[in-house]
Amino acid sequence: MKKLTLLCSLIVLTNIAFAQTIDKKWSIGLHGGATQYKGDLGNDFYKFDMAFYGFGGLTVSRYIGSNLDINLTGTRGKIGFNRPSGHFISDVTTASVNLRLHLLNERLPVRPYVFGGFGAMLFDKKLQITKKNLDFATPTAGAGVNFKLGPSVNLNIQETFMFSNRDVRDGVSAGKNDEYLFHSAGLTFNFGKKKDADNDGIADRLDKCPNTPAMVAVDKNGCPVDTDADGIANYLDNCPDIAGTVALNGCPDKDADGITDADDRCPDVAGTSALKGCPDTDADGVPDIDDKCADTKAGYKVNETGCTIDNDMDGVVNEEDRCPDAAGPASLKGCPDTDADGVPDIDDRCPASKGTIANKGCPELTPEVVQKITNIASKLFFETNSDVLKVASTTELDELVTILKTYENSILTIEGHTDSKGSDEFNMTLSQKRASAVRVYLIEKGIAENRLKSTGFGETNPIADNNTNAGRAKNRRVELKTSY
Repeated sequence: MKKLTLLCSLIVLTNIAFAQTIDKKWSIGLHGGATQYKGDLGNDFYKFDMAFYGFGGLTVSRYIGSNLDINLTGTRGKIGFNRPSGHFISDVTTASVNLRLHLLNERLPVRPYVFGGFGAMLFDKKLQITKKNLDFATPTAGAGVNFKLGPSVNLNIQETFMFSNRDVRDGVSAGKNDEYLFHSAGLTFNFGKKKDADNDGIADRLDKCPNTPAMVAVDKNGCPVDTDADGIANYLDNCPDIAGTVALNGCPDKDADGITDADDRCPDVAGTSALKGCPDTDADGVPDIDDKCADTKAGYKVNETGCTIDNDMDGVVNEEDRCPDAAGPASLKGCPDTDADGVPDIDDRCPASKGTIANKGCPELTPEVVQKITNIASKLFFETNSDVLKVASTTELDELVTILKTYENSILTIEGHTDSKGSDEFNMTLSQKRASAVRVYLIEKGIAENRLKSTGFGETNPIADNNTNAGRAKNRRVELKTSY
């Protein structure tokens, strides 16, 4: 009887194993529990007012399918009965093979099941009803529930019924075959090498992302964890806790300007990367958030506050100021006018003397002065056929020097003319020399070279008849013309 108890215990041990998987197809289990008897002496099934007989055992199981496995079980223990109606006790060793059908998915933490199979029970020889000490359990059957404690460790609670093919182990043979009930609990350990190409802990058959990089955390499907569910795995996501866009490596961009909210000074208004996500309405390079002059004209340079620059602080911005470094009125485009003649100094050829716009800021030569210069020109004489000035002419030229120094920015043009006597070439050369002689004299008296121009016209511009002495005398002349 003790051998039968042990055999039944081993059967129970096999069934305690949590179902193997396609990855870990083998399982070894250790278990123990108590046995009960039903037969000619009475029925102790599920009655707990009697002595219990214990057992222990070992089981090896093999995965067949997602809801089916097969196991080989061996047990060693005692089985017995102790009532007024009779009593017996026997050592028993059992071995059995069972198919177990799981009722729920293998990935669930709690799985009920039913099973059935056949086995053999080896009893001791204390009872002498028969000399045979080997019985068969045809069938074995039962049910239980498994609790998953870890990836490879499981707890089992199970009830196992073994129906003997004999009616002799209780010492009474009255035509009713003996039955045995095993209450059991135990632990099983699944083992085996699962196929996991990317070594993420999820078997290839269950892995929806089989090429996950090493050391990357994955979910139950073997895919990289995506905490914010934005489609970008945490290991690639610069903002793993806030949903964002692929273009920004998982970071949010509320204003869709291509700059992450964390780096965007203006996260609610689209801007440019150069301005850290802020807009610049007047395109002056200063973001609106800092711009105190938000309507600056295009192309105007501005300071750090976005306002146009006015170096001389005259109220005329540099781009509109002809004299950005010297204060002046807006009417003269920001340029000063020292002599207040309406001509800005930048254009005034006589900035220290009040003049006219027509003369570019220089004073107008009075009619009296113009006439005086004309009179001086009429009194300039040279030695015959020579460019040497007569002494009387120098007196006139000295008076001209005084006028030119008074009107210091005026320009004087000196024109030399001859009569028709002599060759054209001679006359042209002579007129040029005479004009140059006047120019040289004035330079020697302190008049700047750049204010004096001399030109010879020879006999080309007569003002009288060259056929008379009076006419020729008029044609031999020097003309003086002033301008600015």
